[in-house]
Amino acid sequence: MLESRWVATVTPQEAQDVHALVAAVAAADGVDAYAEPARRDLDAIVDGGRPTTRHLLVSDGGDLVGHALLDGENLDDPVAELSVHPAHRRRGVGAAVVDAVLEESPLARFWAHGDHPGAARLAERAGRRRARELWRMRRPAPGHEAPPLPALVVPDGVAIRPLRVGQDEDAVVAVNNRAFSWHPEQSGWTTDDVAAIEAESWFDADGVLLAWDTASGDLLGFHFTKVHAVSETVPEPLGEVYVVGVDPGAQGRGLGRALTLAGLHHLGDRGLRTTILYVEGDNAPAIATYRRLGFERDAVDVSYQR
Repeated sequence: MLESRWVATVTPQEAQDVHALVAAVAAADGVDAYAEPARRDLDAIVDGGRPTTRHLLVSDGGDLVGHALLDGENLDDPVAELSVHPAHRRRGVGAAVVDAVLEESPLARFWAHGDHPGAARLAERAGRRRARELWRMRRPAPGHEAPPLPALVVPDGVAIRPLRVGQDEDAVVAVNNRAFSWHPEQSGWTTDDVAAIEAESWFDADGVLLAWDTASGDLLGFHFTKVHAVSETVPEPLGEVYVVGVDPGAQGRGLGRALTLAGLHHLGDRGLRTTILYVEGDNAPAIATYRRLGFERDAVDVSYQR
């Protein structure tokens, strides 16, 4: 018999059970069940995590078989992500998890990482529609060799240099929030958000490349690169174009391409053979740019909402 309960914090043993469940899902599906912010919440679950995050634990005979993370920071747009142990699928666990989330938060939208067909069935049952796609693109394209990277050409009047920790964060936050004012996750950065990234084990200041106007000294754009360590879903070290942002006032100067190439050359110089990035599925200009650089889609995350 399934038993479920909502918690804000768990015991160390329960935390181990949650992480084991998430690892089993990743191994079975080939993609992480949760996005990076949710994974940070999972890492902090014993200490209570964020006050706006709650966890649903679903057990069967004492074994953890399902989990959901509900982020209610935005009361008008609560976000849920969930996982069901591969050995317990098609037994009503997913439906029980979704029903519990909707009872707790009727407005919740759901992220399905990897576009699993089971997630589509659960979403339809819950009256959610496919509202947004986030593409994961990969270079080289699946089944192909990576084409040579174009030479990096920095626009006139621009200098690209690594982040200076403790000096450049305010400028990065300001550019990010202008560049991504429309974005549901990337907008609204604070210096605390940047500090949280700097505290990540993968963070490398040399891999954060900033484009400065040499005349005014203003920051024009940035590229955060990331290197993924080997895990259940990463068989070898993997580079990522984590985020590229260009100030709207500096658009049209070729900065997006230059910053992207600067980051790709940096990752290539580290010996990384494969690079990924995430892009909105309806951002045709960006997708076309990335395809010209040798990227192709190899996975899709889907947001389902009412």
